[in-house]
Amino acid sequence: MHELSVAQEILGIVHQYVPDPKPNTVKSVKVSVGKLSNILVDSLTFCFEAITGDTPLNGTKLEIIELPVKIQCSNCNKVSEIDDPVFACPNCGDNKINIISGTELKVDEIELFDEIKEQQ
Repeated sequence: MHELSVAQEILGIVHQYVPDPKPNTVKSVKVSVGKLSNILVDSLTFCFEAITGDTPLNGTKLEIIELPVKIQCSNCNKVSEIDDPVFACPNCGDNKINIISGTELKVDEIELFDEIKEQQ
């Protein structure tokens, strides 16, 4: 389950930009995950919630955007999205393709609350 180490890396990135977070400082973290990145979205969400549970980041929402696999055919030069694990151009059937999207794993945005809510 490498999702735990990915969640820890995401948390590390948050700490780079918000070095000493107070409770209710970070509202959400938006992450793009390509379908070929071998990340299980539910597991990543679970791991992120588990490692932030007893920290000031408790309650921070992990928003995951799943990115499709896009290929470009070397034969007809068409860019296509593919769902099946068949790596061939849906336009001409050629298997000489380049993957141009779908392997990403990146933190896109760290959203902060407008005002820090006081703990009561």
